[in-house]
Amino acid sequence: MRYRYAAMTSLQALVLALIQGLTEFLPISSSAHAILTPILFGWPDQGLTFDIVTNAGTLTAVLVYFRRDLLDMLTRADAWRRNPEAGAPMGPALILATLPVVIAGAIFYSWISTSGRNALLIALLSIGFGLLLGWADHRATGSRDLGSLTFRDALWVGTAQAFALLPGTSRSGVTMTAGLMLGFSRRQAARFSFLLSIPVSLAALAHDIQELISGATLNAGWIPLVIGYGASAISAYLVIDWLLTWLQNQNMMVFVVYRVVLGLVILGMLWVA
Repeated sequence: MRYRYAAMTSLQALVLALIQGLTEFLPISSSAHAILTPILFGWPDQGLTFDIVTNAGTLTAVLVYFRRDLLDMLTRADAWRRNPEAGAPMGPALILATLPVVIAGAIFYSWISTSGRNALLIALLSIGFGLLLGWADHRATGSRDLGSLTFRDALWVGTAQAFALLPGTSRSGVTMTAGLMLGFSRRQAARFSFLLSIPVSLAALAHDIQELISGATLNAGWIPLVIGYGASAISAYLVIDWLLTWLQNQNMMVFVVYRVVLGLVILGMLWVA
């Protein structure tokens, strides 16, 4: 097996990993930032190997942060039974909510991985779904918690999550938007979004590893990979903790403004170019 190393420095690995970790769980689209950052700085594409490592880092962060919830789902005998008064059990709800994105990914993967990765589409989706998040946040009642989650709610959020296959949409952003529209509080919508990232990330990681094995390509040296994993995991963990605390008393408008500004800046750069 022959390996090809991309010209990635430790500093580049650190910057890209921090961007991945900071944006993965904020509603501002990590994929858009991952695509645009190398273009902005004139760096070589980070490659699939580095993407796998940083995605594994953010997955580690959410697994560690919600370890008690996950352990509860795995060990409690009644955790997988439906209680009409308490809503749908979390385990089956997460699986149901993951199905739409798996189906959509299987159907549209080729188009998304090619035509879907362009700056104009990223800009428009960043603005459009950012404004949608602002609208949902403005009208949010915040009267529900995850104890009232139903399978219908899970399917609705999961269907919305399928749009996140398009760079610029933001997986966390669109699932939080759906949660707010269903009447969940900001913090509870974010919590379900984070839990929902686990099966999606596992599926994506398995797919990327299969792609890597079939391509037999290593795109970075070991030091950048170690830096990428550690920096993405630590920064993602801190972001999860910060955002859940922030949303107890704050709204989503700072992220809405950021998304709109980001989209306008990208459109301006395309206009100049």
